Amino acid sequence: MKKIILTGGGTAGHVTPNLALLPSLKKAGYEIRYIGSYQGIERKLIEGAGIPYDGISSGKLRRYFDLKNFSDPFRVAKGYFEALRLMKRYKPDVVFSKGGFVAVPVVLAAKHYKVPVIIHESDMTPGLANKDIGSHISIVYFTGLANKICIPSAAKVCCNFPETLKYLPKDKAVLTGSPIRAELLEGDRKAGLSYAHLTEDKPVLLIIGGSLGSVAVNTAVRKILPQLLNTFQVIHICGKGNLDESLIDTEGYVQYEYVDAPLKHLFAAADVVISRAGANSICELLALRKPNLLIPLSAAASRGDQILNADSFARQGFSKVLKEEELSDETLSTAVFDLYKNRETYINAMEKSSLSNAVETITSLIESCVSHS
Repeated sequence: MKKIILTGGGTAGHVTPNLALLPSLKKAGYEIRYIGSYQGIERKLIEGAGIPYDGISSGKLRRYFDLKNFSDPFRVAKGYFEALRLMKRYKPDVVFSKGGFVAVPVVLAAKHYKVPVIIHESDMTPGLANKDIGSHISIVYFTGLANKICIPSAAKVCCNFPETLKYLPKDKAVLTGSPIRAELLEGDRKAGLSYAHLTEDKPVLLIIGGSLGSVAVNTAVRKILPQLLNTFQVIHICGKGNLDESLIDTEGYVQYEYVDAPLKHLFAAADVVISRAGANSICELLALRKPNLLIPLSAAASRGDQILNADSFARQGFSKVLKEEELSDETLSTAVFDLYKNRETYINAMEKSSLSNAVETITSLIESCVSHS
């Protein structure tokens, strides 16, 4: 049986693309194992999916001064030797990495044993960890510092955005898109309306602020809620601790801190969506063909990746964008109603995209990588 080791961690965004690949990899006949940090978020998510998991030591590489800069290199070194032992024990045919600093020692260990590596990155510009590993990685995607160290090791580098191609070696760059969980595409509109206790009488506006929610977006939406409810029913996923008790009995408005399994049905019920602009989230909106208004995190509150992501989707005609610095009652209201009025234009643009079959594309790349190793 063919063997693959998956790696990546630190945030859910470094794990969900790996989870999206599991059904396809199993169907292709792979024995799958996962290497992550000892107690990172990836451990719970992967073990919950029934995949054998090994933890290793990991540390963070920082561009700024921190006392941990003196101790973390030793943690990375320890993780490297632990990863070497795991590579020797499991003898994988290929390694697939989603990034995050835990992936660096795994990639280095794979290179040592001449195991081909495929890296997945999501954002537009390369980060630090993909930069300096060597020349053995077979396929890479695009998002964070950890993956930037690894780019020189890649035979192929895959990315989500056309603009990313200019940052990559021409002979390595491949535009593929991000793998999306198959179950997300299996939502049922009637089930979503039933779950949210809404009707077929009005269109549905879905607001998603991320797992922690967004105070700025939540506040702006609630300030114009009476105006929105004249036209829409509103499903508001506002993040932990962000429920507004004064709005609980408002007709046509439902709010949740977090939604897990029923999310696919709420997406199916939605006619338009307001969202932040994380790479995984917007790729899901593209796959679902949902007209969307993106409100990216401001440059003051982030490294600016969401702004770049949103601008790329706007240029491709997939999204309408409203900068957080320009967020007001008037600009939000105007943007939402304009999005709904022109929703078919956005759907048509998304229908023409070739980036909706990332799982199939990546699995094919993995197969090709194994056959040529």
